Amino acid sequence: MNFLTIGHRGVMGVEPENTLRSFIAAQHAGLDLIELDLHLSKDGALVVMHDADVDRTTDGSGPIAEMTLAELRALDAGHGERVPVFEEVLDAVRAPLQAEIKDTAAARALAEVMHRRDLVGRVEVSSFHDEAIAEITRLVPGVRTALVASRYGVDVVDRAVEAGAATVCLNIRRLTLEVVEHARKADLRIIGWVVNTQDHLRLVRALELDGATTDYPQIKRTGRFTA
Repeated sequence: MNFLTIGHRGVMGVEPENTLRSFIAAQHAGLDLIELDLHLSKDGALVVMHDADVDRTTDGSGPIAEMTLAELRALDAGHGERVPVFEEVLDAVRAPLQAEIKDTAAARALAEVMHRRDLVGRVEVSSFHDEAIAEITRLVPGVRTALVASRYGVDVVDRAVEAGAATVCLNIRRLTLEVVEHARKADLRIIGWVVNTQDHLRLVRALELDGATTDYPQIKRTGRFTA
């Protein structure tokens, strides 16, 4: 399998994260996959934002779950960008997507879109939460899933296998050879995040990972040359 470069919330190192501007820039940079995050608004819209509240990435404040889509649309998400809904991203870029969900409610909303737009081949679903992966797997037969982990040990491999995930997306700062070997024995694909430096990229390649999630598009250019 070719080494995958994955744009983290688009290319959040150079553009406002989780905006159409950021996703389009990631596609123009030639990144293989674009990662994004999904939450549900108060009125059930599947909106693209990482945090549970809007404070850090917009000029507003408050939890997403307590705001309607119209209220979210009124916010500036950076450089005049608006908070997108998931289907706008599907229409704005052609690249494959990795959609991170936070809970089972988001899994159900995403499943509806995936069925309606036949997205099993284009969208991989990731989550830190085993139950969210289990729910999307139940609702969308054949969906590809990834378990994400920041603080973990070799047990993350067993969790991924139990949840039916084919991939583990692991914090590069905590990754060990033991975890990699355990994942390989379980036939799991391994993605390292967030890979923004040459040192981390060299580590990813030395461990023979399947890909790297990055904030910067230049990783695409340098990754193929780094041994």
